[in-house]
Amino acid sequence: MLRGKFLDVNATLRDRVESVIRTEILRKETMERILRVNGGKPLNGEITVRGAKNFVPKAMVASLLGNKPSVLSNVPLIRDVDVVSELLSLHGVHVNYDQGSGTLQLDPSNVETAHVADIDALAGSSRIPILFCGPLLHRLGEAFIPDLGGCNIGGRPIDFHLETLRAFGARVEKLEGGIRLSAPDGLHGTKIHLPFPSVGATEQTLLTAVMAEGLTELSGAAIEPEIMDLINVLQKMGAIMSVDTDRTIRIEGVKELGGFVHTSLPDRIEAASWASAALATRGNIFVRGAHQPDMTTFLNTYRKVGGAFDISDEGIRFWHPGGELNSIVLETNVHPGFMTDWQQPLVVALTQAQGLSIVHETVYENRLGFTRALKEMGANIQTYRECLGGLQCRFGQRNFTHSAVISGPTPLRGAEITVPDLRGGFSYLIAALAAEGESQVHGIDVISRGYEHFITKLRALNADVELITR
Repeated sequence: MLRGKFLDVNATLRDRVESVIRTEILRKETMERILRVNGGKPLNGEITVRGAKNFVPKAMVASLLGNKPSVLSNVPLIRDVDVVSELLSLHGVHVNYDQGSGTLQLDPSNVETAHVADIDALAGSSRIPILFCGPLLHRLGEAFIPDLGGCNIGGRPIDFHLETLRAFGARVEKLEGGIRLSAPDGLHGTKIHLPFPSVGATEQTLLTAVMAEGLTELSGAAIEPEIMDLINVLQKMGAIMSVDTDRTIRIEGVKELGGFVHTSLPDRIEAASWASAALATRGNIFVRGAHQPDMTTFLNTYRKVGGAFDISDEGIRFWHPGGELNSIVLETNVHPGFMTDWQQPLVVALTQAQGLSIVHETVYENRLGFTRALKEMGANIQTYRECLGGLQCRFGQRNFTHSAVISGPTPLRGAEITVPDLRGGFSYLIAALAAEGESQVHGIDVISRGYEHFITKLRALNADVELITR
């Protein structure tokens, strides 16, 4: 009886503490952070990029599959890493992150089923929870995935993820607020063909296939550097897989996996974003950590536009060499093509190029929506539903606005703008920095999902910025 009273007191105290925490979280969420930017000045100096946002969270999820601890280095302090850390902790993984060194220690020894309410509290923060399905089905035999969020740049349906998991033998049940999956008979290797080389679908297949019984053959797979680094991690854990030149990945399932010690590849998207900022502001930025082999296509395009760069073992220096920038025809594509995430920041620089530039987006159908704010700032941009370029893509047939013609150069003027998504948000920052006058950028916390310490880095580049809270 006495023990029961203590439990009641502890439960009451816990409820009070949780109530205070929820109140504080709500207070912070309702406070708006705005970045005031006085533009028209070149960005000059040095910044550092760490691990890739499109790889690090996926490697963290992979640690769930192991029966031993894992260590991941070069980890950036971004919101997506926070979300995955919280989700892993909810499932019993011990997570220890050293911010100074960027080292993450992950111990999955005590994996357990998380409470639905706790998982649901993170719903809307990220789409990464869908990738927990395969590892949790292997470790626990079940998984719950909340309704998912992410950037509104086009369709990222989870239907294919669910169909993939069904192909492995998972049972899928739709519940209020999410989806419950179970695998009473275990998961088994299968054949999967991707009609489009989706990064997320490839990651889902890899994370599920490595411990599924038998052989899995994935054709039409994505082969981005981040995918290849995930394969490196899984191989270190004990997975058996091969990658053919025709985008076919074959995975032989194993009964158990260990841990890994791995250093993340650098973030090629962030590096290219700062490169575009140097070009748009007529600046000079050394991006420590930028890696040439992962950026070959971007560097070729950057040079065609008229940007200059110098490559060293420590990073890449990007600068505007003076004179006029060149207009270009640009089409995004899956790797090794021009990455869709490079497109938005470079479009800002193209508003300062001489003549007509044509951009054809073939990966995400709504990625050109961010150009509306650029037009309000003075850019001359027309968008079209037709495929403007050499590629006939799937969006032209579906009547999406996915091509743009940019006429320049046009001076940009300061404005009040709201961040639409992660890459569009950083592009707005570039536009505000290049524009004459003051801009107020709302919704900047979205940018923290993929850009580590971006305000600190802006100040290191002598940007005139001020963070205000309302």
